[in-house]
Order: sequence, then structure tokens, then C-alpha cells
Amino acid sequence: MERTLYTYFRSSAAWRTRIALLLKGLPHQLAPIHLLRNGGEQHSPEYKAINPQEVVPTLQEGDIAITQSLAIIEYLDEVHPSPPLLPADPLARARVRELALTIACDIHPVNNLKILQYLKGPLGRSQQEADDWYRHWIRQGFDAFEKKLAALGSGDFCVGDHPTIADLCLVPQVFNARRFNVDLTPYPRIVRIDAHCMTLPAFIESQPSRQPDAE
Repeated sequence: MERTLYTYFRSSAAWRTRIALLLKGLPHQLAPIHLLRNGGEQHSPEYKAINPQEVVPTLQEGDIAITQSLAIIEYLDEVHPSPPLLPADPLARARVRELALTIACDIHPVNNLKILQYLKGPLGRSQQEADDWYRHWIRQGFDAFEKKLAALGSGDFCVGDHPTIADLCLVPQVFNARRFNVDLTPYPRIVRIDAHCMTLPAFIESQPSRQPDAE
């Protein structure tokens, strides 16, 4: 079955799904959707027919399209269970989802491109104000995330001895934090886990600079 991931090199949500596909060794092709060029290729009629939300990523398998990064990742994990991205233990699974959703629901959405464009467009905020907004929500989220990692006694990964969905969400968010010059000194556990993940081939090959549409 032909498998296509509609992606954008700098999209953290798309990056999560690229990691999952590579960790599981699933053959796929990338279809870049440039979120800024020509007013945003995600708004084209052709892409809107695939994803009415006009965002990336979208995973297409045959005539089936799945949107939302965590839905895509859990689908892949259920259909291709090895290596698992969720622990077998119910409590550990809940902890993984708790961490992943801290980023995917609380940090990332308020810093998404369309939010920043609205801040700088209709609301008339400056680039500096938009950047301050971005850094505020990362710091607030990372403050909680770091404390949760401490309570879990996390080691090389967020939960357990193997990468999980929590790590797939964390690494792109750390990249974004560095891109916006967030001081990561208060988050040693986050920094340590990110550094370890970035020694693994799936994380290395999926990073923005390695993508065909990288600028």
C-alpha cells in the first residue's frame, strides 16, 4: 500500500509523525506542503480536499486520510505494534499520554503558525510581542513538564527505557524553544532526554534540516 505523509519541514506536529514512521521502519513518501509560500499551500483547494483543517500532517494510505499527529501516531502504533510507542502497563501508558498532551494540547496549539499570524495580523501585535507570547507558553509548559519528569524519575527517555509518544512530542518542542531563544537551563531533564533522543537515527533523519523542503 502506498503511504504518503503530507508534511512541512519545520512543523513540530509533522516531525512527530516522521519520527514514528522511521522508528517503525515503515516505507513512505513525503509530500511537502509549504505553510508560508504563496499564502500557504495548505489553503489550496487540492490540499483542503484532503485535510479540511488546512494543517499538516496528513497521512494518506490508499484512499484513506488520517489527520492530527497523535491520531496518526496511535494508528501506526496499533497497526504496526513493533516497536511499541506506548508501554504495556496502563499507568505508564497514562503517564506517556499525560506528557504528550502537555505539549500537544497546552503548548503547541497556542504557538501554532495560524495563531502567530493572527496575533501579528488582525490583532496588530509586533514581532517582539508575538515572540514573547511564544516563549511565555513554552516556559509555562516546560516548567510543568520538568516537574513531571522529576516525579517519574525519568532517565534517557520520558517514560521507561524506549522512546514513546511523549519523546516524539518533546524533541520538536525543544527544537522550537531553541529557535525562539528560550533559556533551557531550568530544564536539565528535558535537555538530557532531548540530547539522548537526538543520537537515534529516527530522530536524526526526521529533523527539519534533513527534509527535502528544508530552507
